[in-house]
Amino acid sequence: MTTQLNPSASLPAGYAREIVDLCGRFRVSAGEVLRGLDLTVAMLEEPRARVPLDTFLQLVQRAETLTGEPGLCYYAGLHTRVSWHGFLGFAAMTASTLGEALELAERYSRTRTEAIALVTRIDGDVVSVFLEENVPLGPLREFLATTLFIGLALIGESLVGKPIGGRLDLSHPEPAYFQKFKTAVPALKNVRFDQPANRAVFPRDALSMRIVSADPAATKLAREQCERELSALGESATVLGKVRVVLRDDPTLSLEEVAKLLRVSARTLKRRLAEEKTTFSDLSDGARKHKALVLLEDRRLTIDAIATAVGYSDTANFTRAFKRWTGKAPGEARDRAGA
Repeated sequence: MTTQLNPSASLPAGYAREIVDLCGRFRVSAGEVLRGLDLTVAMLEEPRARVPLDTFLQLVQRAETLTGEPGLCYYAGLHTRVSWHGFLGFAAMTASTLGEALELAERYSRTRTEAIALVTRIDGDVVSVFLEENVPLGPLREFLATTLFIGLALIGESLVGKPIGGRLDLSHPEPAYFQKFKTAVPALKNVRFDQPANRAVFPRDALSMRIVSADPAATKLAREQCERELSALGESATVLGKVRVVLRDDPTLSLEEVAKLLRVSARTLKRRLAEEKTTFSDLSDGARKHKALVLLEDRRLTIDAIATAVGYSDTANFTRAFKRWTGKAPGEARDRAGA
């Protein structure tokens, strides 16, 4: 029985095509993997075609079964190319620095899919890039998070021509097959499992690394195309991202304060977020969670101090909220991260 995912969310058909091509490496034909999925190779080669999350999940599950490879997500991540990501990938490839490429990825990720977003936090000397679910990913979470972050890590290294350093945190338990990939791929030596969030963590200095294929004129053209794609999604499509940027700087802001900064009424902001199937409360919780997870790594800070920093005057209320966000108490999450 297939789990039903959000019917309105989708991924570019090109991502599904890459899964089909990957199956070919295991001698599984396109016809075999697509049988019964209401998809064709011709459909997946259409530049503007989309695949519903539900169908993508069925494709992944069928591919894992036919190839006999439960770790297919690692192969997908290791074979990721920047060209997979359309004009967004081209913009990142021609950006001046890794920091600019990351800014582009965060701003325009919605042109690739409305299902997920990248959210960046910079605290002290550390950068955290979180995978935020705009819709629940359910059983697709492990595959997408693993493929995305391994792919981004390798793309980042290829863009700057050298290792970036840092680590990957994944929220699912360590799978039994992980060790064979860890020993074969040096980039996977710093992966932590069963963490409170899916994120990449790396030194702040990496943001200033120069990209070897930098081309300001090409980036300008790619930005313009990404802006057109974003506009085609509708005016409200940018509101969620704008709110996340404001809350990233200060997650304690109220709805009214954020609305004032965005120069709209609180009522209008509520309505536009509702059009994007989210609420201000959900976005505020996400921002507080991200900041708390970053601050927990600084063992000089007490839990009380972290609670205050993310807007809780009462540590007990913060602890309850943190358990709701992550399923763990703050102290437990800190101990697990240390381990």
